[in-house]
Amino acid sequence: MAATIIQNNSAPFRTVEVDPITIDIIENALRNTREEMDATLFRTAMSPGIREQGDAFPLVADHNGKMIVGQFGSFIDGFLRAYKGDIEEGDIIWLSDPYSCEGAISHNNDWLILLPIFLEGRLIGWAAMFGHQTDVGGKVPGSLPTDASAIFQEGIRIPPVKIYKKGKFQKDIVDIVLHQVRMPEWCRSDLNALIASCRVAQRRVLELCARFGVDVYVSATQELLARNHRAMKHLIATTVGEEKVTFQDYVCDDGRGFGPYKIKCTMWREGERVILDFDGTDPQSESSINFYLNENMLKMFFGIYMIMVFDPQILFNDGFYDLVDVRIPEGSLLKPIFPAALSCRTHALGRIFDVLGGLLGQRTPQFLNAAGFSSSPHLMFSGFGKDGQWFQLFQIGFGGIPGRPFGDGPDGHSLWPGFTNVPNEFLERYFPLRIERYETVPDSGGAGLHRGGNGILMAYRFLEEGTIAIHDDRWFTYPWGVNGGKPGMRSRKYIERANGRSEILGAKVDDVRVQEGDVLYYITWGGGGWGNPLDRDPQLVALEVRRGLVTRLGARNNYGVVLRDDMSVDAEATAAQRAEMATAIAANEIFNFGPTIDELRRRCLAETGLPAPEQPVWKRR
Repeated sequence: MAATIIQNNSAPFRTVEVDPITIDIIENALRNTREEMDATLFRTAMSPGIREQGDAFPLVADHNGKMIVGQFGSFIDGFLRAYKGDIEEGDIIWLSDPYSCEGAISHNNDWLILLPIFLEGRLIGWAAMFGHQTDVGGKVPGSLPTDASAIFQEGIRIPPVKIYKKGKFQKDIVDIVLHQVRMPEWCRSDLNALIASCRVAQRRVLELCARFGVDVYVSATQELLARNHRAMKHLIATTVGEEKVTFQDYVCDDGRGFGPYKIKCTMWREGERVILDFDGTDPQSESSINFYLNENMLKMFFGIYMIMVFDPQILFNDGFYDLVDVRIPEGSLLKPIFPAALSCRTHALGRIFDVLGGLLGQRTPQFLNAAGFSSSPHLMFSGFGKDGQWFQLFQIGFGGIPGRPFGDGPDGHSLWPGFTNVPNEFLERYFPLRIERYETVPDSGGAGLHRGGNGILMAYRFLEEGTIAIHDDRWFTYPWGVNGGKPGMRSRKYIERANGRSEILGAKVDDVRVQEGDVLYYITWGGGGWGNPLDRDPQLVALEVRRGLVTRLGARNNYGVVLRDDMSVDAEATAAQRAEMATAIAANEIFNFGPTIDELRRRCLAETGLPAPEQPVWKRR
């Protein structure tokens, strides 16, 4: 049984021909609407994850639930298939349970608002927005327990409920939910902001219908979908072959000492359709690194990659979805069986981008990206201050973006292009900590003709005692390089205690007690390099040494660039050094993964200070 749409006017929309200028006006108006949704949300939310970092995703869809503009892909059809109730004018749906919407949102922290847009009794579209809440209850502050074994331990699960029913606010439902969370006022503010952003979209869609007529508006949205379909059909036909290509990468560990976990995908084309088959991906984890991957979300990831590489002018929308067939094995890391824990799914989500990049670039290596969208580092810090008030921080950190065909990867940038960092001034004003270092890590980006982005080092001095949690990855496996580029540096974390003792931390840890004066060094991974590093302009390498992005030793060992004492290039010595190094460069090497998994296990403790993850039980049988 699927959702039932209650309409007072069920007359079909009349298909009309819309001239190109009107289509462009409607398209750009919807693009602006999406930006206005973000602006409304960011200016009214309270949690720094949304307000400062932009961890929220807008969507405007047509009457069938297909996304016309948005960021994260369409999730409305999954909701409509799973929802058992009816939907009427004035309703607004609220939910956070991934299992109730086919993984359209992927953990309990993401609160999703769905607003059906009606005009004269007919459903003409949808507005939606979801954002990450700092806390939704559960066993640890932040609601992202690494050691969770079931979703019940990860905070309150909100099934699809009507927060507004025929226009009437359902206060009791909100009160029940907010009673379960540690930061109720932040959550209340964020919830109101999510609703307000959807109401903005509703007004803008109704204004377009008033200006052009509902039939013109609906016909224009269908043409925008059709235009995307035509463009993606051409891209798929010209860039995806009928022969199968396979790629695999790994989530380093599960936070319980087991790993790595393989994500494997095979791609090929059958006629007009591309197949993405994840057969061979490891079974679901007993911990919370599982990622319930919604098929439409993966289709959008695929489409965004194709569009950004081959034709950035194409509008992201759902028009091409019937051209992509996604196959994910039940019970795997990417389609776990209820009630599997999901709170730390970010690592697998990030690895999906690396896997897609490795797949799509094999046929056309000149368009291949290195690895570097490898995770979304999280830091949580909470406790009771000297004033007796509870404080709680959720912050997303940044790593190195991969080297790319058209240039270097940015240093210390987000997995999501629209995200920004939480300003250090904000952190120091509202939380009992001081940022003592915030800087790039030289040589952490993989060497290449185009350098991988450097990771960053953040040093947090805690001014009051509390508890921290860390979620990160790429500490065991390397962000790989391509086309002769070298892998990026791995991540690492350690604390220098106020008593002088140093303590190495795992990449996924909860409930780490910190005292006043302790300093956490939070170091993220670098992006992989693109192309032969011996082809990089020596003058550019010298400039980056002077800027602190590359060390003098790194210039010599990675790029073959020899510098004089004044940091100018010694051309003769550089030529000799590069000639000597050229013999060690592997010819026609598309991927450079660094050491094998077995070699990494042997070297792990000596290189990282941490024991290697053990194979999961099912692998050892």
